[in-house]
Amino acid sequence: MNAIDRLGAARAMPKVVLHDHLDGGLRIETILELAAAIGHELPTTDPTALRAWFRAGADARDILQYLATFDHTVPLLQTPEALARIAAEAAVDLADDGVVYAEVRFAPELHPGVGDLGAAIETVATGFAEGMRLAADAGREIDVRTIVCAMRTGDVSAEVARAAVAAADPAAPGGVVAFDLAGAETGFPPTDHAEACRIALEGGLALTVHASEPPGLELIDAALEVGAQRIGHGVRLIEDCTFGADGSLGLGALARRVLDEGVPLELCPSCNVQIGAVPTLADHPVGPFLRAGFAATVNTDNRLMSGVSVSSEVAAVAEAFDLDDTELTRLQRNAISAAFCDEDTRARVSARIG
Repeated sequence: MNAIDRLGAARAMPKVVLHDHLDGGLRIETILELAAAIGHELPTTDPTALRAWFRAGADARDILQYLATFDHTVPLLQTPEALARIAAEAAVDLADDGVVYAEVRFAPELHPGVGDLGAAIETVATGFAEGMRLAADAGREIDVRTIVCAMRTGDVSAEVARAAVAAADPAAPGGVVAFDLAGAETGFPPTDHAEACRIALEGGLALTVHASEPPGLELIDAALEVGAQRIGHGVRLIEDCTFGADGSLGLGALARRVLDEGVPLELCPSCNVQIGAVPTLADHPVGPFLRAGFAATVNTDNRLMSGVSVSSEVAAVAEAFDLDDTELTRLQRNAISAAFCDEDTRARVSARIG
């Protein structure tokens, strides 16, 4: 099967995405409109050149340059109308790509223009619900839920966790299902925000924590220490593995724990390459992890910056590791099994995956 055929097959497959950032998935046309409306100066107003500029930031293999691209998305999302619009568009775009269930995350503290933390959360949830309705009207069913992030470089994580708990509703369209720690990781371990994680867990929310930057194994271990039920990225778990000449995978203590406890990994292959976690897609652990029995999943992280879709990521992974249909379906089953939604939604989506 050639690359075009793989992409077509991936688009036709019902898919689940668990790690997708709202402010990293805007449409180029929306960026241009919102920037013009508030007088925000963009690097260029040519749509093709602007798309290339965002992608160049990701391809720099420098996490700081990657994060700097958000300087031209977040400032545009400081009104309820703009934030709700991009939430609705995200749901529609994912549905158009064949996604049947998505957990999309955002950090309400980055949107003070919308109102307080609760107002920002409500705005996004409402936008997702509207996008679900629009997708359904077009004949494409999708369930979307919200993951609320606190920025680990900030000092309001406990307040964000409380706001997320207050908005929790795993069964509602766009409802809040989980809490996350996002942003720069090196020098900002999850344990700095242990109180926020405790508030979220005790308040009935699920917990996922980003762990993709150096020191990789320490951050993954710290994420588990604060109670993470899924690991955001988790690609550097490969540092605790060895590869035998026969392709067998040897596991260190941490990798063995993740496998034995069935901790889902929200792997984002293209982004993981772009930030330098692995040299190439062929070096990514998603294929070996899947075949070794890890709860591996394939995700997008930031569709705009990485220049990807859920389908393109699935197709790229299939090509890199020669995954068959059974293995590709297992990735989707892993994802819906790891989803933080209510059981009725999980059963409905599982039936669509097959």
